[in-house]
Amino acid sequence: MNKPVILIVEDDTPVRNLISTTLKTHEYKYLTAPTGRDAIMLASSHNPDVVFLDLGLPDMDGVEVIRQIRTWSNMPIIVISARSEDDDKISALDAGADDYLTKPFSVEELLARLRVTIRRLSMMNSSAGTDTSVYTNGPLKIDHPAGCAFLYEEELKLTPIEFKLLCLLARNTGKVLTHTYITQSIWGRSWDNDIASLRVFMVTLRKKLEPDPESPKFIQTHVGIGYRMLKVE
Repeated sequence: MNKPVILIVEDDTPVRNLISTTLKTHEYKYLTAPTGRDAIMLASSHNPDVVFLDLGLPDMDGVEVIRQIRTWSNMPIIVISARSEDDDKISALDAGADDYLTKPFSVEELLARLRVTIRRLSMMNSSAGTDTSVYTNGPLKIDHPAGCAFLYEEELKLTPIEFKLLCLLARNTGKVLTHTYITQSIWGRSWDNDIASLRVFMVTLRKKLEPDPESPKFIQTHVGIGYRMLKVE
C-alpha cells in the first residue's frame, strides 16, 4: 500500500512537533489535531489510515474520542499517553484502541509500532474479497464452517469454549484483547468468576496449541490486560 496518512492527536506542542517531524523524515503523510473535537472532525472528513492519540486532551478524554470513532470506523488507533496504570490501558483497549505506547517513548519504538500496524492493514487489504472461511497462521488452520482447527495438519481436540476463544483471537490477530472484551464476547458478561475461568481455559488451550506453553508462539499474554494472537511468519 502507499504511505498511509497518520492523524496525530496531541495537545502538547513539543510532543506533537516531535511526532510530526519523525513522520515527515520517514516520508509519511500526516494531519494534526490539538483537541478531541478536532480529532473527530479530521477523522470523519479525511479518513486517516492510522491515529496516534493522546488521552489527556484539553476538551475531552481520549477514551471518549476512541468510543466516538468506533461508532463508524475501525481505523487503527495507537494511544500515546503518560498514563501508565493498567486500568488506563484497559479502559483505552476496551474502548477500541489497537495499541498503547507509554510516554516517554523513543521514536524508534513509535515507528516500530506504526510498521506493525501498517503490515496488519496491508494483510487485511490483500485478503479483502477472498474466501475467509478458513483462517491460516503459519502451521495453524481454523476451518470455521467445519468447526475445527488443525496444527501441522493434525486436528486439535478442542472444547467448544476453547474453539470459540481461538476463533476470537484469530479474528483479531495482532490486536490485544482485554479480559473484559473476551469474556463479554464468549459469555456475554464479564464477572470476576468469568475472568478466572478465562485464565483456566487459556491454560488448557495453550497446552493443546503451543509446542512449548512456557514460550508461546501463537498467544501472547499481556499481564493484567489480556491476550493477543501473534502473526506467525
